[in-house]
Amino acid sequence: MSEPENQQTLVEHLTELRVRLIWSIGIIFVGFLASWAFSEQIFDLIRGPIQPFLSTETGGLIFTAPMDKFLAHLKVSVLAGVILTAPGWLSQVWLFVAPGLYANEKKYAISFITFGTLLFLAGVGFVYFVVYPMAFEFLMTFGGGTDQAMITISDYLSFFTTTTLVFGLAFEMPLILTILGMMGIVNYKFLAEKRRYAIVILAALSAIVTPPDVISMGLMMLPMILLYESSVILVRIFGQKPVEDQV
Repeated sequence: MSEPENQQTLVEHLTELRVRLIWSIGIIFVGFLASWAFSEQIFDLIRGPIQPFLSTETGGLIFTAPMDKFLAHLKVSVLAGVILTAPGWLSQVWLFVAPGLYANEKKYAISFITFGTLLFLAGVGFVYFVVYPMAFEFLMTFGGGTDQAMITISDYLSFFTTTTLVFGLAFEMPLILTILGMMGIVNYKFLAEKRRYAIVILAALSAIVTPPDVISMGLMMLPMILLYESSVILVRIFGQKPVEDQV
């Protein structure tokens, strides 16, 4: 098999990385501008999972500084911009890794962008519609109903933004491992043999990035294991074959 086309030096790789990061930031900025006009509606959507557990008097989050609410609308617009422009910044990721692929593998560009976008949106949708309702039901009702929650905008948005992006990016695991397989960095036998270590790592990551309860950890860990297993299959189909398989 011939070598990948357009071999690059380290300096060229770093230069290309900088270019792709600039383009990605620009693409997300366009999404931010488009989302800013609908920041009120987006904020209502983001507030939705915790809304049932907020004060019945106000029904909203609280803020303690004059700039909090303005900054909150900036944050939700940036988050919406990242989600909205997923195909755009994923195309920049593809353009960065493409030089390391063989000519016959570069035809998967559209599949990469489409599959990556769907996985990212699946992660965002999963945490919003499944994880948040169950996590908040447990966390906000634990210990009885005597105490009243007063959640600040900044605290909630920091938690929501981080967790949403983590789930969205975590669901990209099959895509990332498939690309690494196509580049010959990993193969399906390696992934299968290291399955037990991978499960331990996924469990640790799930415990770190999710809310501090067993339900949230399990809701992230189980999909991650399924995605890892699907990665083994995809790498076997699209990745470079181990040397012993080529004999």
